[in-house]
Amino acid sequence: MKKWNIRIPERKTVSALTFGCGVSTLTAAVLASKGYSSPESVINDLQAEGLSDSFLIKDMQKAADAVNNAIDSGMKLCIYGDYDCDGIMSTAILYSYLTEIGADVMYYIPERNEGYGLNTTAIDKLSDSGVNMIITVDNGITAISEAEYIYALGMKLIVTDHHQQGDTLPRAEAVVDPHRHDCFSPFKYACGAVIALKLVAALDGGDYTMALEQFGDLAAIATIADIVSLKGENRFIAAYGMELINNTDRPALIALKEVSGLTEKAIDSRAVGFGLAPRINASGRFGSPLTALKLFLCEDYDEALPIARELDRLNNERKDAENAIISEVYDMIDASPDLIRGRIIFICGKNWHHGVIGIVASRIMEQFGKPCFIASEDNGEIRGSARSFAEFSVFGALTYAADTLVKFGGHPGAGGFTIKEGQADEFRRLLEKYALENHKTMPVAELSADAQLTPEELDIDNIRGLSVLEPFGMDNEKPLFYIENAQVMDIFPLSEGAHSKLRLKLGYTTAEALVFRCSPSQLTVKKGDICDMIVSLGVNEFRGNISPSIFVSDIRPHVFTQSKYFAGRDVFEAFLRNEELPKNYYPSMMPSREDVIKVYKGINETGTNFDTLFIRLSDLRLNYCRFAVAVEALRQLGLIRVNSADMNVSRVRVTERADLASAPVLVRLRELCGDAAERKK
Repeated sequence: MKKWNIRIPERKTVSALTFGCGVSTLTAAVLASKGYSSPESVINDLQAEGLSDSFLIKDMQKAADAVNNAIDSGMKLCIYGDYDCDGIMSTAILYSYLTEIGADVMYYIPERNEGYGLNTTAIDKLSDSGVNMIITVDNGITAISEAEYIYALGMKLIVTDHHQQGDTLPRAEAVVDPHRHDCFSPFKYACGAVIALKLVAALDGGDYTMALEQFGDLAAIATIADIVSLKGENRFIAAYGMELINNTDRPALIALKEVSGLTEKAIDSRAVGFGLAPRINASGRFGSPLTALKLFLCEDYDEALPIARELDRLNNERKDAENAIISEVYDMIDASPDLIRGRIIFICGKNWHHGVIGIVASRIMEQFGKPCFIASEDNGEIRGSARSFAEFSVFGALTYAADTLVKFGGHPGAGGFTIKEGQADEFRRLLEKYALENHKTMPVAELSADAQLTPEELDIDNIRGLSVLEPFGMDNEKPLFYIENAQVMDIFPLSEGAHSKLRLKLGYTTAEALVFRCSPSQLTVKKGDICDMIVSLGVNEFRGNISPSIFVSDIRPHVFTQSKYFAGRDVFEAFLRNEELPKNYYPSMMPSREDVIKVYKGINETGTNFDTLFIRLSDLRLNYCRFAVAVEALRQLGLIRVNSADMNVSRVRVTERADLASAPVLVRLRELCGDAAERKK
């Protein structure tokens, strides 16, 4: 369960934005909740009309001059990219342009097993191939020793990158990176492909017309895939590129849209992020990044289609591997629930594909709402990826545990690491210690609503007015709205119970809402309940009828008090971790025999979601701790099963009576209650 954060934008700000920007009050409320206070601030971030002068980036002029001189001198160039979508698009942009102007140019993208960025083995190969100058795209800013090696072999280097620089810059003819400490370019958050596009413009004299027309689509795909902030110039490039993609004659995109099932659909940021980009990334994860690159260098549809089909196959292989690992993780959690009861989650498997470890970490973090570190042991080496949210820093945690690591890197939200042999348990201990020392109360995953939605605002024009905020992405997420006091008139199963449809009464109007991936039995509400929801909105057009679409992100009974829920959950998990609690907590956590029986009777053989069960039993005056202790006691006695995949709690058929008092969780709690009573005397 996520904590709800309901934003309440100021009325004066909403009015100012409504009239100053010429948008609906609903759109203005979203803008205000996202922190915009004036029409000028909206224009600066969301109405960028172009890209800033490429020569404002430090060393861009040097890079353009060096490349043009190298071409004029007949030097052999190599574009050195990266195996992710951004690196592949960057390589395609710069290689295509240099080829068109007659340069002697080749490309090199390291395979995933080579690791990220420049490496000496690859540099040797390029030197043997007669390369005179290496131009990096989407990498190189931290390649200090590799740069020296390039020059030792008599080659030259130009770096174009968008990652943070270290203490020193690599030796090069030019280092083009907006994050250089001495770079004062106005926009810092471009991905590698946009930097490559800006270099193309610089090579063409600084005008963007040709660069955008030829490569704006590729830069947009990379911008969305690399999850950079969709504000300012990134917003411009994403919108410009989306228009190109929707009207494309590029064989690669025609073929890729076809295999993605997007031929007849309007392409938006979601279609790119969940349709096109994963297939491009799959080549670097499960095949070779050269497959995707060759697709985008194709000039013939008949040549492009089989390559696109191969990317689709690799993406399916990626999904199969991802789901297989997730299934193993769930089995490990079911066998040892303590794996998800720490302040952080650290799970290590064997022979898991490293190309999807990061995705798995993201999914487990999302499901259980905790910072997640997933690793795999292969041939004695343990490598992993981590994901986090809010103020918990992955990089800070890895730094704290550095003595157990061969190497690590990353930033607050994500990172990678390699654990020293025999140090996995110590690594886990240090992660937990870091979390305890830095977060007495761990951050909670949140679901934020931009504004409260009244029944009167559920209007077709209002909903369509939200389209001015597109494209959506990082720092400009699709708006979510809070609906309060809706009455559930009826509930219908969809797709054989995989999803649910609600008929709601909102004030004096009725509406329908869809709840995906949640069956009616798993809902926390039932027919007749008054509930609150966080939703997204759309417009449904069917056979000439137009109506609002409501998509439920989360739903709860109106009487639910989340502060008590999260406080109780924190206390229960601290108890399971043997952390010391105030002595008066223990008696209030102890369920009576009748409490446990009530919980057991509320569970059936098909089961229900853990949180749904708690909410449905909350009118029995069970606080969260007593409820959770009762469930844990029943689990320990083998009377129920808790499936971690969906936190489904179900009964187990038994033939013998169980001694409730013997459940370890109750034994320990009784001891602590006795200690507390003794101390009170």
